[in-house]
Amino acid sequence: MTRQPLSPSTCGFAEFDDALILRQTYRMELRSYFRILKRWWWIPAALVLLTLLFSLVTLKPWQPRPSTYVMGMSFSVGVQPQQLPDEFTYDGYYTALSSEYLIDDFSEIVKGSEFAAAVSRRLADEGIQVAAGQIQGSTQTGKLHRILTVTVTDSDPERVQKIAEAVAATMVEDAHLFMPRLLEDQGAVYLVNRGGVVPIGPSLKQRLDLPLRLVLALLAGVGLAFLMEYLTPRVQTRQDLEALGLTVMAEIPRK
Repeated sequence: MTRQPLSPSTCGFAEFDDALILRQTYRMELRSYFRILKRWWWIPAALVLLTLLFSLVTLKPWQPRPSTYVMGMSFSVGVQPQQLPDEFTYDGYYTALSSEYLIDDFSEIVKGSEFAAAVSRRLADEGIQVAAGQIQGSTQTGKLHRILTVTVTDSDPERVQKIAEAVAATMVEDAHLFMPRLLEDQGAVYLVNRGGVVPIGPSLKQRLDLPLRLVLALLAGVGLAFLMEYLTPRVQTRQDLEALGLTVMAEIPRK
């Protein structure tokens, strides 16, 4: 009984050769990329340096940043169920459901310009001049477990407290002016939690602003380097000639 010789495909030699060729191709491509970056290194370096200088002039990170203060409050919004003697109604269920919808609607009202104008007028009556646009920009709302949260932010701790107190008074006393159909007779807004004025540090965006600029400048510089290599009509290496179908007989080394 004669044993048949194993073919290269049976032993996996062909797949092994293909893997070697593919690996060598990847190495050649990586070397080509490294040579391009080595040739045009000054483009990413110059772009990063210019970005750094521009950022230092505009951001001025060596100067102390103004402190920021925040004060948070929590409110509940609801309507009273209709009371009918000796008659069962489902108003309790619908009242709870409508209260949840009211919180969603009222959070948008607090962020609006009319509410900010009302708060500004209330502050003006107390002798404090704060523009409605500033109030609108410094007031943020949220919802947590059917509770409306309002946060006021400003660089002056005393002004933060005054604005927050005016916001709370406007919500509790004048809520029916913004939603008269639902809050005129049976609706009410209650202040359930009043936080204190707390200083906050710089935001994540402020801390990562300069590093992100430099990273983006570096990536843009690398892209420009490859673009310059593509647009430059010059032969740099023997691989460039071989890509054109020419045979290289000899090379003169630089050293």
